[in-house]
Amino acid sequence: MREPIPGLRPAPETKRRRILLIGLDGLRWDIAAEDNVGTTLQKLAETGSFHQMTMEVPTISAPGWGSILTGSTHAQHGLKDNSCVGGRTWNRPDFLSQCFYQAQETRTFAAAGWPVLVDLHGLGPIIHPRIEQQFAGLHRVIVRDGETFGYPAVDAEITSITLAALKSGGFDVGFTYCCDVDDAGHIHGLQGNHYREAIKRVDAHVKSVTDMVAARHEAFGEEWLVILTTDHGHVDEGGHGGDSARERESWVITRSPDDYTTDWEKELRPEEITPLILQERNAS
Repeated sequence: MREPIPGLRPAPETKRRRILLIGLDGLRWDIAAEDNVGTTLQKLAETGSFHQMTMEVPTISAPGWGSILTGSTHAQHGLKDNSCVGGRTWNRPDFLSQCFYQAQETRTFAAAGWPVLVDLHGLGPIIHPRIEQQFAGLHRVIVRDGETFGYPAVDAEITSITLAALKSGGFDVGFTYCCDVDDAGHIHGLQGNHYREAIKRVDAHVKSVTDMVAARHEAFGEEWLVILTTDHGHVDEGGHGGDSARERESWVITRSPDDYTTDWEKELRPEEITPLILQERNAS
């Protein structure tokens, strides 16, 4: 039994399982699985459920996250690159929006340091702002800019905000995102220590968040499902976008603090994640 967290507050009761999707951009599993690298991720994979996933080409972040977050193929959401030109994501609601439309008491939360995902004034956003629900206190969106201020610092801030939202019982379905690993891959490649050190930093963020979810379960008996995934791989030299196996490889981990296990297929497609989340909410 872990030590109680001071200030942990109860949330409004719900009969539905709460969901947190953690997005870890450009994180290649074979490197996270090395000794003393992704230690928390490895533990979650061992104690939860691990799934392989193959991304569509082009293996670029906006199309990849567009599929994961909306339950759409590339042809359906229209995203071809990170410019989002020609995208149809306004017609393809994200999983937070779909959970809200399914049950309109659902409180949703999104926090990311890559503006394409969440910034209403940027190239996207893939996560719908739903201004009316923000005014009603049912939706919260945290926008930061890791491209300008650096992802190590911005990921840490996003994680701190997510922890505060969890501590206060502030949402039923949420999305939080880190891009430090992908950034390190682009700058330094995957063959040295930089990429591994970035994984260690993000792994520590994951531990903090999953520990807080577990604390909520222990304190209040809340039912949670944490889902972790990435949007693409990297070639060893750093970079992605092509159709190689290394660039297309992805993975999904599901883990619940009450040892609930999903019955998802061992191999998933990115557009299946959102429907599966809706299924888990309905099954509660």
